[in-house]
Amino acid sequence: MKVAITGSSGLIGSALVGALRGAGHTAIRLVRHGSPGPDELAWDPDAGTIDAAGLEGVDAVVNLAGAGIGDERWTDERKRLILESRTKSTDLIARTIADLDRKPSVLLSASGIDYYPDAGDEVLTEESRAGDGFLTDVCVQWEGATGPAQEAGIRTCLLRTGIVQSADGGALKKTLLPFKLGVGGRFGSGDQWWSWISIDDHVRAMLHLIESDVEGPVNLTAPNPVTNQAYTKALGRELGRPTLLPIPKLGPTVLLGKELTEALLYTSHRVLPTVLEADGFVFRHPTIETCLAAMLGDDEAA
Repeated sequence: MKVAITGSSGLIGSALVGALRGAGHTAIRLVRHGSPGPDELAWDPDAGTIDAAGLEGVDAVVNLAGAGIGDERWTDERKRLILESRTKSTDLIARTIADLDRKPSVLLSASGIDYYPDAGDEVLTEESRAGDGFLTDVCVQWEGATGPAQEAGIRTCLLRTGIVQSADGGALKKTLLPFKLGVGGRFGSGDQWWSWISIDDHVRAMLHLIESDVEGPVNLTAPNPVTNQAYTKALGRELGRPTLLPIPKLGPTVLLGKELTEALLYTSHRVLPTVLEADGFVFRHPTIETCLAAMLGDDEAA
């Protein structure tokens, strides 16, 4: 296959590029720098420019572009960047491939489980309602920006991704240091549900969806979400460290601000991958214990 990827330098995009090339496929990276190299195409979502001719004949497009949600405190300017980096890039790629003479058969476009409401213990599936708040608004507009591709008859999957587990980046890497020092703990009561997925299963799920006939929202989460307290205990066991003391909300609030802290750490999303499993996808890491063992197996002795 020939697969074009936006956001290819990020955690998920880098892993997908490696998996595609390792399997003998061609991964074409859309890049913003001025001199694209082999298997690269230039684009600039802010300027609305893209090498459309280079996309003619690709089999699939995977759209992962967007500024990091938790990388910085949420100022008004940062929130604008988080939203527009997703909607502008998605609109550009969707309109471009819709106008191609040789259209791709499928568009996989990133979204997030923040589409759903903060719902306590309620089980959430692809059929569940949208929530409210900033991140829900981002997801709704992000998904909506794929409209031109869908209207052109391109099968479109909306990847509502949970907390991606990887020792190479993302939430797990940020969490490791305090846990290794023995000062990691649950956030608040720890009763909030965290829906997660290993980086390996996320990449495998995208490859599965490229060759599937599924369309619409797809939850990219493992089949066994856990509470924050259960996650904390599992990570402590994997690292051989105590997790006795809860982390006061004041600490992350001072670092991240109240709104971002609530959204990242205290929102409860108990999300199941109903569509993926119904389509026959089998998770390599269905439990948080198997996931953490795989992600951190070489890290435990460090």
